[in-house]
Amino acid sequence: MKMSLLRFAALLLLVLGAAWGPRAARAQVLDPTNPNVVNPAAPPVVRPDTARIRKPTLADKRKKAAEDSARRTEVFFGMRVTPPAKAGYMALVPGLGQIYNRRWWKLPLVYGALGTVAGILIFEQRALTEYSNASNLLQTDSAVRAKPFPNAALGPRAGKEASPEAIQNGIVFYRHYRDGFIFYTGIVYGLTVLDAIVDAHLKTFDVGDDLSLHWQPTLLWAPGGPGVPMVPGVAVALHFK
Repeated sequence: MKMSLLRFAALLLLVLGAAWGPRAARAQVLDPTNPNVVNPAAPPVVRPDTARIRKPTLADKRKKAAEDSARRTEVFFGMRVTPPAKAGYMALVPGLGQIYNRRWWKLPLVYGALGTVAGILIFEQRALTEYSNASNLLQTDSAVRAKPFPNAALGPRAGKEASPEAIQNGIVFYRHYRDGFIFYTGIVYGLTVLDAIVDAHLKTFDVGDDLSLHWQPTLLWAPGGPGVPMVPGVAVALHFK
């Protein structure tokens, strides 16, 4: 009985082996028509790159330039200008550039400086006009010329002078200071415009910690030096965003 079972088991193994053998053999056969099967003996196939890079056209470049311009500029009386240019145009009216930049604390400085030099300029111009009119009266009006000095008819300041020569000296004096304060007024006015332009430019300038110059003491390698090959030095680094 035991021998019969062993023979039956051996016969069953032979039948199963015969049935499975052809399938296993077929699994090892390379099918050249099947693209999913890779033949390790075949040389590698280099396929052409199918990716295409689209070059920007002139219209694309113009569109991008227009978008950049719209992002970086502002409208001012129908024109597109940069913020510094807009601040400069507005600063032509004293104080408007500082208001555009929201630097309210600068307004007293602007109006105080311009008011001071403009006030002195007006004073010098009025004094010059008075002395010039007094000189003309002395040359054209014999009745005024006949009166003794000081002559109140010549004006509140010129009438206190003691001679015609003093009136001529007053003309030279006030003309000199009048011309000087014309120059000073122009300088102060120009500085207010320049301040507005620079301030508007610095509003968009990166002054954060990521863009700064750092320095620190360090030890530098000094090959061939006497004694210790390390010498003290300074390391400087410029960090960008």
